[in-house]
Amino acid sequence: MKTQVAIVGGGPSGLLLGQLLQTRGIDSIVLERRTKDYVLGRIRAGVLEVGAVNLLRQAGVGDRMDREGILHDGTIISYGDEIFGINFKEHTNAGVMVYGQTELTRDLYDAREATGGRIIYDVEDVQICDAKSNTPYVTYTVDGVAHRITCDFVAGCDGFHGVSRNTIPDDVRVEYEKVYPFGWLGILSETPPVADELIYASSERGFALCSMRNPVLSRYYIQCSLQDTVEDWSDEAFWSELKRRLPKNVADKLITGPSIEKSIAPLRSFVTEPMQWGRLFLCGDAAHIVPPTGAKGLNTAASDIYYLFNGLAEYYQDGATTGLDAYSEKALARVWKAERFSWWMTNLLHRFPDENQFDQKMQAAEIAFLRTNRAAQSVLAQNYVGLPY
Repeated sequence: MKTQVAIVGGGPSGLLLGQLLQTRGIDSIVLERRTKDYVLGRIRAGVLEVGAVNLLRQAGVGDRMDREGILHDGTIISYGDEIFGINFKEHTNAGVMVYGQTELTRDLYDAREATGGRIIYDVEDVQICDAKSNTPYVTYTVDGVAHRITCDFVAGCDGFHGVSRNTIPDDVRVEYEKVYPFGWLGILSETPPVADELIYASSERGFALCSMRNPVLSRYYIQCSLQDTVEDWSDEAFWSELKRRLPKNVADKLITGPSIEKSIAPLRSFVTEPMQWGRLFLCGDAAHIVPPTGAKGLNTAASDIYYLFNGLAEYYQDGATTGLDAYSEKALARVWKAERFSWWMTNLLHRFPDENQFDQKMQAAEIAFLRTNRAAQSVLAQNYVGLPY
C-alpha cells in the first residue's frame, strides 16, 4: 500500500490529524493495534481548551460537541472548608468545553468512515523504517500476514507504550520524567454533578476532583496510594472518602449512586526530546505525559496536531518544509509550559507522603494567595483555557 501520511495510532490524536489532512486532500492511513470498540471503551478526561475546540470545528467534527458539550466559564477551588471560584471569562474572555473524550473519538471515527478514510485495526509488530530517508515505510502484521505501507511521512500517535518514540535512537532521544507518589482513583456514575463547575479540592486527607460528562453523568476522583487496587475500594468507601475531602456545604449536596466504571491511574510528568526524527513526527502521549491535574493531556496533543497539520499542509501545497523543520521546537515550547502548569496544579492541591508541616503551610499560603490575588487568578485562567498555538 501507499499513502502520503502513515498515522500510527487510532486514538483521538491520530484520527484528528487524519481528518484535518482530509480537508486538504492529503491521503492518510491510520493503524490501530486495538479494535474500534476497545478504543471507544476507554474512559478519559473531557475538558477541551479553546484551541482544541476550534481545531475540531476546523476538522468538521464539531457539530455534536457544540450541541451537547457544556461550556464552562470558570472553576472552583477548595482548601478544607474554604471555597472560591476563578472566572475564566473575566480574565481571558474565553472558557473551556466539557465534552467526553469517548464522544469526541466517536465523532472522529464517524467522520473518517463517512469520508472513506482508511483505518486498519488489530495491527501487530509495527515497525517504522527508514525514517531518516525521503522514502520511509511502515511494516505491520494483521492475523499473521505481513503488510507494508510506503509513505512520505509518519505521524507517531500511538501513546506512551507505542513503537514510535523508541524508533528514535537512544543516542538522539533525551527523556525527562517525574513520577508522583500517588494515583487517582476515579469513578463514573449516572448521577447529576454536584456543581455547575469543576471543583478542585485539597484537604488534609488528600486531593479530590468533582467533574462531569453531562447533566446526568458525573466523574469523580480522589488521590489514593499507588499500592491501592480497585478492589480495595467499594462504592460506599469511595463516596464516604470523597465527602470527607469536600467542603461540608458541597458534600451535603452530593448525590451518590452505583459506579459504572472504576479505575486507578498513576501520575507522571514526562517529555521526550526531540519530537521529530527525519520524517517521523511524535504527537501526544508518544512524546509527553502530564498529570491530569489541569486537564492538559488531550489538549497538548491537539496543539501537536495543529503544528504538524499546518507543516504538512504547507509542504503539500507549496513544497516548503519550514513548518515541518520547526515542528519539534514549536511543539516542545508549548508542551513545557503545559507541563509546568500541570506540575504546579499537582503540587498545589495534593498531599505528598514526605511533606512536613512547613510544606503544608506553604501550600496553604499559595492557595490563600490565589484566592485573594487577581493576577494569580489571571495566570491560572490563561493556562487553563489554553495558551495560544
